[in-house]
Amino acid sequence: MPVTKTAKRALRSSQRKLLVNKKIERNLDMAIRAAKKSHLKKDIAKAVSLTDKAAKKHTIHKNKASRLKGILAKLASKK
Repeated sequence: MPVTKTAKRALRSSQRKLLVNKKIERNLDMAIRAAKKSHLKKDIAKAVSLTDKAAKKHTIHKNKASRLKGILAKLASKK
């Protein structure tokens, strides 16, 4: 457990950020699954958009976002 005042504040902050990041990742994961299952352009576009947003907020690494977008682009071209 944190002892100092600033450490306690940092813990509260990191817990809030954890909840936000988990929500972003969960939404991204669900969108990617839906896109892989349906191969619809609107689902793929939504997943790409969420991937960009997650990378912008540093929830996922930019190279991971690039890989995911490449996978989604292949799905779009297969159909």
